[in-house]
Amino acid sequence: MFDRLMSRLLARPIEEAVRKALAGKPEAVTAEDLLHRYLLFGASERLHIAPSAVVNDALFNVESGHIEIGETAFFGHRVALLTGTHDFTKFGRQRQDAVPKSGRDIVVKEGAWIASHCLVLGPCVIGEHAVVGAGSLVSRDVDPYTVVAGRPAKPVRKLEPPAAESDRLDVRGPAEGDRLDDRGP
Repeated sequence: MFDRLMSRLLARPIEEAVRKALAGKPEAVTAEDLLHRYLLFGASERLHIAPSAVVNDALFNVESGHIEIGETAFFGHRVALLTGTHDFTKFGRQRQDAVPKSGRDIVVKEGAWIASHCLVLGPCVIGEHAVVGAGSLVSRDVDPYTVVAGRPAKPVRKLEPPAAESDRLDVRGPAEGDRLDDRGP
């Protein structure tokens, strides 16, 4: 009975707090909403996400550099991109406070896919249309059209870039005798 009473008393304040945390979201908060909200540690002006990118519930640490996510890049769940680091030669509070302010940028280029549970440590660039396998640790650049996997991530395959758009489309028009009705040739 006590549980039900406490639940009734706290339900409204908890719902209001969640609503404020999700500013601008509809009243009903779903699990899907939470899966598509990233976490940011550091100044928001250091994070640049292209409008067509999907980052799900990623963690971005921009304490020691900028992070740039290109067009159509996408992430699995629980991906972490960390620019921040500490000076391991220091001890105690000095180690906690010894954080560089720049120089550890991370760039994820157009079309790159970073699968679930990956950790990306700056500085590094993940090239166009590269793939980072689930659970990988990326600590150096990944070439375009390359699949990497493991801890540390290593190249496991090269991808064939698509042919030029004009090579894939027949732009000559219909041949003589082709039917041009709504059922196709």
